[in-house]
Amino acid sequence: MKLPKKKPVYKRILLKLSGEALLGDKAHGIDAEMCASIAKQVKEVCSLGVQVAIVVGAGNIFRGQVESEKFGLERSVADYMGMLATVLNGLALQNAIEQAGVSCRVMTSIPMAAVAEPYIRRRAVHHLDKGRVVIFVAGTGNPYFTTDTAASLKANEIGADIILKATKVDGIYTADPVKVKTAKKYKKLKFIDVLKQNLKVMDSTAISMCMDNDLPILVFNLLKKGNIKKVVLGENIGTIVQ
Repeated sequence: MKLPKKKPVYKRILLKLSGEALLGDKAHGIDAEMCASIAKQVKEVCSLGVQVAIVVGAGNIFRGQVESEKFGLERSVADYMGMLATVLNGLALQNAIEQAGVSCRVMTSIPMAAVAEPYIRRRAVHHLDKGRVVIFVAGTGNPYFTTDTAASLKANEIGADIILKATKVDGIYTADPVKVKTAKKYKKLKFIDVLKQNLKVMDSTAISMCMDNDLPILVFNLLKKGNIKKVVLGENIGTIVQ
């Protein structure tokens, strides 16, 4: 007797990828194999009927605030440079997803008609309803806001059920598990506890926005293949913040 297939517990997700997630084994830039691996996982989720939106960072190419402090760039200029770097990552990821056989659109908060569609909420929702993956780039379109905040903003605008925060570790810990071997993993956290303990999940603006709109965040390990699918099927991995 065949066991019934598990059904997704989410209809629409927003996957938050850091720029570093696209590094793979590289020290800098974009790794084609890593993009292909992410695309394969995204395809698995789409095949379940789950709608997928993605926000991608720029840390593998340019980090606005860090570069501003390091080289004395004016913060707004550095942040706009970082936004443009997210466009490069979004286009690379779009190419990988389309090569995997999934229709994909890049939507940007900074108009650049020759490169990507302008972000319009209703159009983004239409793409998702049609089964297309939508990649949001250029952050919020404003300096002084991170791509974490962009993820929270876009997730709320499109009515996502959850934000999946992809990391290199399998959840949120009391301390950096790489540096502190005795660090303990949280299974569940409340938004207010993340803010009070200053846990580096997402920046405080993003956390506050999710808290105000009851939008849960699940932090999980992207490097374990198949984890995105496991999350949408409701398997108990990572740390949930709600």
